[in-house]
Amino acid sequence: MPDLTEPPVRDLSDAHTEMPALAGRKAIVTGGTTGIGRAIAVLLASEGVKVYVCGRDPQHLEDGLDRIRQVGDGDGMSVDLADADGVDRFIAGASDYLGDFDIAIVNAAIPAQGLTQMSAEELRYAIATDFTAYLATAHAAAAIMKDHGDIVLIGSMSAHVLGPGSSVYAGMKAGIAGFAEALRKELGPKGIKVCNVEPGKTGADFQYPSFSAEEQAEQINKDWMLRAEDIAVACHYLLTQPRRAVVQQITIAPRTQEKE
Repeated sequence: MPDLTEPPVRDLSDAHTEMPALAGRKAIVTGGTTGIGRAIAVLLASEGVKVYVCGRDPQHLEDGLDRIRQVGDGDGMSVDLADADGVDRFIAGASDYLGDFDIAIVNAAIPAQGLTQMSAEELRYAIATDFTAYLATAHAAAAIMKDHGDIVLIGSMSAHVLGPGSSVYAGMKAGIAGFAEALRKELGPKGIKVCNVEPGKTGADFQYPSFSAEEQAEQINKDWMLRAEDIAVACHYLLTQPRRAVVQQITIAPRTQEKE
């Protein structure tokens, strides 16, 4: 008869893959003071990652850092990455605080409309923020990481869900998707993983002023819209996969969708 006084020993050796710990790693997060970037920075800090964030608004930076420091270690700076030296200043500040870092969350972005709805100045600024700064940040991150790290680009489902009022934004996000796929193949053999995270409609300050906090809360409650924390959890998943595995792309959509 088996001894029933003790529970049987279970062999769990193949029940789960290796999950590398995040504690002790160092991360930069662009646009890490509000919305998706802030949610990612807070979650990483709570897991023991030392983070350095940036945002354009000094008050948002102060608020974001206050929350990050409630759960972990972090610092940051107020900077506009669309400026010619914006990315360089951010990376210099991050290097002063972190030394070398091995996680780069490239997230800072602004809304953009259809091509004919924007002025030439607005168009150039959107491209500088949502595309040029993405590539420049990834370029700087790869140089610092050398042979080990993770670059996570926060794209958008707008790259695939196309509409007449989204030509500029969709074009930039489609460009990020192509860049991410090619960069993954370029840096993978060197030990750096690259992932493109494509959120659907997500509640954030990004949506203001046309989409108020109250309207966003209503849509989130109806499962028509995601919370920023949903995207942060996806980033946590891809960052805790074994080094042999790269999550190439994650698309996260609301379970239900508001009818047009």
